[in-house]
Amino acid sequence: MPKTLREIRLLAGEEAVDVRSEDIDYLLFERLNLTPSEFALKQDMVLTTEQEQQAQKDVKRLAKGQSPQYILGYAWFWGYKIMVQPGVLIPRFETEELVAWALETLKSGEKVLDLGTGSGCITVALGKEAEKKGIEKLDLYASDVTDAALRTAEENFLTYDLDVTIRKANVLIGLEKFDKIISNPPYIKTSEKADMDQNVLANEPKEALFAGADGLDFYRKFAKQMPEHLNSHGEFFLEYGYHEKEQLQALFADALPDFTLEFRNDMAGKPRMVHGKWQK
Repeated sequence: MPKTLREIRLLAGEEAVDVRSEDIDYLLFERLNLTPSEFALKQDMVLTTEQEQQAQKDVKRLAKGQSPQYILGYAWFWGYKIMVQPGVLIPRFETEELVAWALETLKSGEKVLDLGTGSGCITVALGKEAEKKGIEKLDLYASDVTDAALRTAEENFLTYDLDVTIRKANVLIGLEKFDKIISNPPYIKTSEKADMDQNVLANEPKEALFAGADGLDFYRKFAKQMPEHLNSHGEFFLEYGYHEKEQLQALFADALPDFTLEFRNDMAGKPRMVHGKWQK
């Protein structure tokens, strides 16, 4: 007998007892092409046999610890559908705020690096939103340390018809000079692993998450290498862990005395982003 959306949700919750209800709902409304509000209003909607079978398959994968975005094969970032797969970091909504900040100062003709591009979501959002604002002739670059990330990013750049130069690099070694560098780098302390979502640990690349005992390994390398890879009066925009602000302020004040630094909170009020501008 055909089941309603409400019944499918109840059955899914019973089968995937350790899965968050939000993840079940997210998979269902994405598969059914519903908005969250439509999903809430259409609980008596009767699913087709095909839809019901797909839901059963998805719930089985969720119950095995797979992330919903990997099951779908995509995640949303700034309204853009971004292809993702295991081995590539799932885009975070907080990173949209970093892109918005970079867009405030972006100018036509600038050479921009998305450092540690992962899925390429930052470059996609930055490039497409720049087009809407009439910012032209950007020279876009995207780098990462893994081949899996670069292949996925390239697919996303092709999908959105963006001309992006791709480079394999560990932080900035071997790269050119840029006008702007933007990055959501690894910043989680190794000691925080025990407190993390098991789905994240099981599915997402460790090199995109963890950054040593204090979470600052990337930033030390970046501060040391960056002046050789930034043009005069160039800028950088970085995300960081909300508990790392004071340590990062001290690190950058010591390592980057010729830079003006501005720290911003995210929409939740947590310290999250830093902008640096070279005064030379």
